[in-house]
Amino acid sequence: MTDIVVIGAGQAGAALVAKLRVLGHEGSITLIGDETAPPYQRPPLSKAYLLGEMDEERLWLRGHDFYAEHGITLKLGHKVSAIEPITRKVMIGNDVISYDELVLTTGSYPRRLPTNIGGDLAGIYTVRSLADVDAMKVEFVAGRRLVVVGGGYIGLEAAAVAAKLGLDVTVVEMAPRILQRVASPETSDYFRALHKAHGVKILESTGLERILGEHRASGVRLSDGTELAADFIIAGVGILPGTGLAEAAGLAIDNGIKTDEFGRTSDPHIWSAGDCASFPHKGGRWRLESVGNAIHQAETVAENIMGANVVYDAQPWFWSDQYECKLQIAGLNVGYDNIVTRGPDGDSVSFWYFLGNTLLAVDAMNDPRAYMVGKRLIENGKSPAKAALQDPLTDMKSLLKA
Repeated sequence: MTDIVVIGAGQAGAALVAKLRVLGHEGSITLIGDETAPPYQRPPLSKAYLLGEMDEERLWLRGHDFYAEHGITLKLGHKVSAIEPITRKVMIGNDVISYDELVLTTGSYPRRLPTNIGGDLAGIYTVRSLADVDAMKVEFVAGRRLVVVGGGYIGLEAAAVAAKLGLDVTVVEMAPRILQRVASPETSDYFRALHKAHGVKILESTGLERILGEHRASGVRLSDGTELAADFIIAGVGILPGTGLAEAAGLAIDNGIKTDEFGRTSDPHIWSAGDCASFPHKGGRWRLESVGNAIHQAETVAENIMGANVVYDAQPWFWSDQYECKLQIAGLNVGYDNIVTRGPDGDSVSFWYFLGNTLLAVDAMNDPRAYMVGKRLIENGKSPAKAALQDPLTDMKSLLKA
């Protein structure tokens, strides 16, 4: 029987091992994670968990009993030191685990602020793991001052939680607008106005020159010379794929662990899925950072380990919760050249990304119907008529029939 080892106990790793058992894999399965908690959801960390609305066990994807009942060995709190592809062994300190097939679901890790500007001072946090959020929770006290460096979704979600808890919040973004890397100017404008309405100060086109303080951060000096006092700082400046083990093992890397269309790496007995993996799609190479991708890609890899030879067909979708707004995103907006706006209708509005007349993606704010219709259109390769889309009298479901 085939022995399978999975390194990385996040969303992708958890989905993969469960799928293997559903598909009837009878050999051993070992899931290795460097955190002590069982696989858990990450999106609520910067929202409900940070707000205190969700306890740790509710974050868990499955309880410990699931893994035991399905014969899945969980090795938590263990850091893999090396992979030996020739002998097919994984090293954890002095321990050795042999494998027939290995899967890397090593996820991603947050960029940190440079040490040469004070990025190693105490009182600076990232939002990626349970430990990260547990460490910063004590800082969220009404009246304290928070500077968020980075105006992406993670930074804005943390800013929203802090504002709801009564902190004085400033977001510093180097680019000309928040969300510039991932969203249209229309979406940026929407969330800028939303945050300002909740008292958050947003400074765009503003770089970070220095973090102030001797042992602990006490503020920041900005590129224009302005100094802001801060009781603590959150760095939301992006994430990087977890490729260290793969690189050391000699696997091909291309903006992540390079896989073929089936999820197999440059070694025929090593596979990869999730945030860490880049894969061929639509004539290019993609790497997606989302829950949906982690699950779908991991389950496809599980099928292919079992011999299915299924090509991974990515269907990107994302979401973000900020204050009373639920943003849902379908598709990828890369290469768009025009935007169609539907709404607003009350607090609902959606922005539709087109390349010419071809629909690429949709950002739907408090508009689940627009999201679902847009998602189905994109998945089916259909594009709605722009005039019908803009007409408030158009029934959304009719767009699916056109």
